[in-house]
Amino acid sequence: MLAAPSVINLPESRVLAENVISQDLDAAIYYQKGVTLYNRKDLDGAESAFRQALEHDPNIGMARNYLGNILLRQNRLDIAVQEYSEAIRINPNQSEVYYNLGLALQRQGQKEAAVTAYRQALVIEPKMATAQYNLGVVLQELGQPQEAIAAYQQAANLDSSNDSAFFNLAIALQEQGKLEEAIAAYRQVIQLDPKNTAAYNNMAGLLVVQGQATEAITVYKQAIRQDSKNATAYHNLGITLYNQGELKKANAALKNALNNYRTQGNTEQTAKVEQLMQQITQQIAQQKLQEQQQRQAGKKPAPTENVATPEQPTPATPGTTPSNSSDVPVSLEQSTN
Repeated sequence: MLAAPSVINLPESRVLAENVISQDLDAAIYYQKGVTLYNRKDLDGAESAFRQALEHDPNIGMARNYLGNILLRQNRLDIAVQEYSEAIRINPNQSEVYYNLGLALQRQGQKEAAVTAYRQALVIEPKMATAQYNLGVVLQELGQPQEAIAAYQQAANLDSSNDSAFFNLAIALQEQGKLEEAIAAYRQVIQLDPKNTAAYNNMAGLLVVQGQATEAITVYKQAIRQDSKNATAYHNLGITLYNQGELKKANAALKNALNNYRTQGNTEQTAKVEQLMQQITQQIAQQKLQEQQQRQAGKKPAPTENVATPEQPTPATPGTTPSNSSDVPVSLEQSTN
């Protein structure tokens, strides 16, 4: 899912009338028309108006930024990069334009260049949380986990409501083996977004690794309460119960996982669950036989020991791909009073 933590407000037409956009009256009129059409989502009309404004005055940097936004939304990335670059040439002190340039470069796959653009945006505006977040995403994609962690932490500090920053931070920490810190970050995600089932699943998997199976079981059940068709949560719950020796409960959870995987058409996971359920059924039958034999011999049934998994299945941790960066271009911040 695309994450868009925040979008800077677009300037309103009333405000634009109070500001000098260009000494060329026709250019200013076309520019204001472009902004009005842009706010109405008429991108074709807005593009035409901005181009007419630039014909009269090619040095309206804000028009080039808006034009870049339109091109970015239409995935015309090469031209968008050109417009943003020209806007920066006209006015190199606008953090939002560097941010938008970073978005376009990131979509093009020019990750190193995107990092440079985001960092320049942060030089101008150090408190730009979306730039910190996107910087973290690109750094993580570039295989620079420590730098990504630092960027996500900064993004979370600047915007404590950005659950995507905490989620990606948790993943990066998890990949670095910092499990307790990752668990803490997942808890923050769940607090901000109780419906984020991937966070429940990932956190529970780490709790299992940490030897906290009882809490992990509780967390998997919380995930299921949020989404009763969460096959992965049922699957992982079943595996955890199986490892705890709770065979009947494990079988019940795995049955739900199986039904949901079948509904999804996930044949690979269906086969895995079926195999594990067969093993559990056999073990339950063996336990019953042993109990029956012991009763016939006049002995008390021996306590059931935890059953070791034959192939050591481990809980899957879905959703460990970083959330996409904020992909909504922003326009220059102006007062809308």
